Amino acid sequence: MSGNGLSERLQTPISTAELERRWSATRAAMARDKIDVLVMQNNNDHMGGYVKWFTDMPATNGYPNTVIFPRDDEMTVVCQGPFGGDGRPPSDVWRGVKRLLTTPSYESAHFTQNYDPELACKALAPYAKGTIGLVGIYQLSFAMGDYIMKKYPSARYADASELVDRIKVIKSPEEMELVKRCAIMQDGAMKAAFAAIKPGMRDTEVAAVAVHYSQDHGSENGIYLCASAPLGTPAKFGQRHMQNRTIQKGDQVALLVEDSGPGGMFTELGRSCVVGAKVPQQMKDELAFCMESRKITLDMLIPGTPCKDIWETFNAFMRKNGRPEEARLYCHGQGYDLVERPLIRSDEPWTIQKDMNIVVHPTYAHRGYLNWLCDNYIIGGNGPIGRIHYFPEEIVEIDV
Repeated sequence: MSGNGLSERLQTPISTAELERRWSATRAAMARDKIDVLVMQNNNDHMGGYVKWFTDMPATNGYPNTVIFPRDDEMTVVCQGPFGGDGRPPSDVWRGVKRLLTTPSYESAHFTQNYDPELACKALAPYAKGTIGLVGIYQLSFAMGDYIMKKYPSARYADASELVDRIKVIKSPEEMELVKRCAIMQDGAMKAAFAAIKPGMRDTEVAAVAVHYSQDHGSENGIYLCASAPLGTPAKFGQRHMQNRTIQKGDQVALLVEDSGPGGMFTELGRSCVVGAKVPQQMKDELAFCMESRKITLDMLIPGTPCKDIWETFNAFMRKNGRPEEARLYCHGQGYDLVERPLIRSDEPWTIQKDMNIVVHPTYAHRGYLNWLCDNYIIGGNGPIGRIHYFPEEIVEIDV
């Protein structure tokens, strides 16, 4: 047991006071919208932020983790474990959870599809004729939703994703500190990886240096994208399966450290380097353009600004200057999710709000180079409160 009354096995737990703040704000919103209970399900800790936000315990490795959150009672959690597991879990790990139900279900074994829903319905029985809010419908399995609705056809169902999202994306002071710790960790990971690069290493070996540094400094999970290419050929990012290329002298290398820090909050840092050669003037010029295009976005990240307007202004600037328009996502929120709302895009209905954690990463291929810059910003009352990463905004020259 640690000094704060929590298990010494927990890595950087959030405070109980912070969890209670989240629960209280959510229950007030549920009362406003006349919702009796929430159901959510995640199976990973890259885009599985709902479960983590409510329980401070991540969903991992493709195993479904289902949370039942009543407006007037403690939570029930359904997760991986032995058949018949049913009891009150240790309070130094599972805070606010009165019942832990376990089953050995696997998404790769279709005949286990109803195991988790059957257990979830035990916790939902008191709300069979009430209002059940579904959170994160895109991640809630079809099997779970279908089973619950057939089991309790008299209940009223509501999409409660927006209810939770609007609370979850505004960072508390404690959450802000974890965001900043993550950014500092990534600064160190980038520095360590670039210091290790030399001809003969594979892309995956460079990424592994960043992984090792981050894990040594409290990271819980993440993505590390590394891509090398000869100068004049855009380096195309790939996951580990696509990181087998061997770095040569004179190559450019792009590295994205996109991991969670101590406590599970995400930021991301992206930079490029040139190995054993000078940075071509064209790369320097495009970096300057990236910074100019980024400023277009930063100047509009003011509370109340529609995300759609920022997207359209950015793309108009890119068109005007003969660069490719963004067609995916170059700016978005982060928290317990690698990609969290708001999405700075034409399909996002939100406006920017104070105390959001926003990453900005204009990225495009132009005239033989991948051009980009990636950093996080906290939104203040009048716009971004500075860049929270400290790694230099430059293309690094690696001596070999």
